[in-house]
Amino acid sequence: MTESPATKPADGDVCQRVKNGLNLEKNGVLKSLHRCHEQQPKHHCQPEEEEVHAASHHDSQYNRPFLESFEETPMLVAVLTYMGYGILTIFGYLRDFLRHWKIERCHIAREKEEQRDFVPLYQDFENFYTRNLYMRIRDNWNRPICSVPGAKVDLMERTSRDYNWTFEYTGRVVLDVINLGSYNYLGFAENTGPCADSAAEITMKYGVGVASTRQEIGNLDRHEELEKLVAKFLGVESAMVFGMGFATNSMNIPALTGKVRTQGCLILSDELNHASLVLGARLSGSTIRVFKHNNMQSLEKLLRDAIVHGQPRTHRPWKKILIVVEGIYSMEGSIVRLPEVIDLKKRYRAYLYLDEAHSIGALGSRGRGVVDYFGLDPCDVDVLMGTFTKSFGAAGGYIAGKWELIEYLRSHSHSAVYATSMSPPVVEQIITSMKCIMGEDGTTIGCDRVRKLAENTVYFRRRLREMGFIIYGNEDSPVVPMMLYMPAKIGAFGREMLKRNIGVVVVGFPATPIIESRARFCISAAHTKEMLDRALSVISEVGDLLQLKYSRRRIQPSLSLPCDDIVFEDIDD
Repeated sequence: MTESPATKPADGDVCQRVKNGLNLEKNGVLKSLHRCHEQQPKHHCQPEEEEVHAASHHDSQYNRPFLESFEETPMLVAVLTYMGYGILTIFGYLRDFLRHWKIERCHIAREKEEQRDFVPLYQDFENFYTRNLYMRIRDNWNRPICSVPGAKVDLMERTSRDYNWTFEYTGRVVLDVINLGSYNYLGFAENTGPCADSAAEITMKYGVGVASTRQEIGNLDRHEELEKLVAKFLGVESAMVFGMGFATNSMNIPALTGKVRTQGCLILSDELNHASLVLGARLSGSTIRVFKHNNMQSLEKLLRDAIVHGQPRTHRPWKKILIVVEGIYSMEGSIVRLPEVIDLKKRYRAYLYLDEAHSIGALGSRGRGVVDYFGLDPCDVDVLMGTFTKSFGAAGGYIAGKWELIEYLRSHSHSAVYATSMSPPVVEQIITSMKCIMGEDGTTIGCDRVRKLAENTVYFRRRLREMGFIIYGNEDSPVVPMMLYMPAKIGAFGREMLKRNIGVVVVGFPATPIIESRARFCISAAHTKEMLDRALSVISEVGDLLQLKYSRRRIQPSLSLPCDDIVFEDIDD
């Protein structure tokens, strides 16, 4: 039987070749391993102009311009941000002193006095952060909506009388809030149209729940059809679907590497990988090494070290090396340098696990994700993972690849063996939306939405740059992080935007580094130009109010330039 990524070891010839290659630099064999520093992606602390320049290298591996920007944080802003957290920390300790002497009431969970000598249940710093910083801006999260999460949403109004410890609903509904927070990239999260009609029809036939696992009596014909459709959509041999996107990562990575952990498996993980990938890697029991975000020099160094030195203590060759990356990184808006990752993967005979949760449907001329975006062969990726929760407006996830891989997971994945089957109306929502994207419904709805999303993304990002905001990520990424930095501006931005009927997501620690707080906009094909213009106008207004236009480089708007050309203007500090 053909060996799958669950069983096939790393090639021993590679180990021998690299070990013998310590002096091969003389012969020029390893010259490609020592790329110049300027050819590697710059980190967040470097100016934007250098980042855009660095992305122009490796042109032979890219079929289109690859432009990403992570502009340097202005020194004054960085200093003020640290000062802001310092002041909040001082006041936090003062309030803790008042709580200790029962002068101020504390609502949050904490250790009992008689349990002080036990293993702590709560992390000291995170608990301190939660009660003294997070609670000040807690009203910006967990806002309940009472409508379809489309281009506009309806929000339930709430108030707090105890500084965000508890909330009361007023009974008022805030109508028609422009939604810039949901992952509804292609606009399929809707209650009208072919997807909703198909889901309603299938509900009448199959019901809502299956009440069993796939291995028992919960395997419907619609599940089988969905898996065949996913494999066809991705251009691979086989696919398997799961009821929860998070568990697709956290339960399948242990199945791929955990069974042979005593024999030596190594996972190389991007430092900004999603929590589900991190959890799956930890649960696998494999050795984990982290490389710098999207930095091929860092990844290649880890690969070389792993093959040259082998496992710790024994120095035996690793049985399996698994590279784990994402298509679009949801907090940075960056796109994986997939052509270079595949090149390294092939060179060192490693395996590649690609999480396309945010990129599937949202990238590529056909909506097939980051593989389609770069025009690559999907067979070059050993494990293709994605979710249906975003572009498809449904729930669940999938693993796709070779037939042997999927058959192995059917009997070894905890998500497959123990989890209840996917709900029939959810399955139908995915099937219908996927057929729309593929054009198999006889319309151009899917193609039109993929194109509209790309246009909206380019337009929205360009306008924000012209206004002077610092935004992160790739020019084609529908995830648009806009930097806020200072802790006081996290809550202020979210509240001021909502006052003007714009719903946004603001993000801070621990989801981001403590001084890199940001607002994260998610663009949708359902957004009209009028909606985006209205949102941009409000963002500019609030940006002026809160002094958020930190960028020292502005794009000069020009109607005569094509949309991919960028011209910068120097701005005096």
